[in-house]
Amino acid sequence: MHTQEQALLDLIRLRPSGVPIYVQLRDQILRAIGGGTLGPGDQMPTMRQVAVALKVDLNTVRRAYDELERAGAIRLHRGRGSFVAETPPALDPKVLNDRTDDLAKRLLAMAAAEGVNARTLADRIYALTSKGGESHE
Repeated sequence: MHTQEQALLDLIRLRPSGVPIYVQLRDQILRAIGGGTLGPGDQMPTMRQVAVALKVDLNTVRRAYDELERAGAIRLHRGRGSFVAETPPALDPKVLNDRTDDLAKRLLAMAAAEGVNARTLADRIYALTSKGGESHE
């Protein structure tokens, strides 16, 4: 197994928190992508590898991967595997603005549901995108 695939499997921790397993898996993979553990074009572990490593049903992993594909975070290629999606091409400024607003509203709703202060979340996002002086615009 490739290094990034194993790194992802090493990061995933399922907890008996009442949150569905596929949601925990989906969210942890998104964090790995957002945090740079997995980058564009990196191959993901197979669904079977994840199911065996985490001792969960293959359909649970499939559901998480399907949601990640629908969200545009990964690409599934029959016979080749699953890969972290490449950065999409630049969008029309109006479309980009609308998508950004939509994403921000969804993120704020998620934060409120988790009891996370919106300003603290915004500060944390800024700190993560500014880490090392890199620009992620």
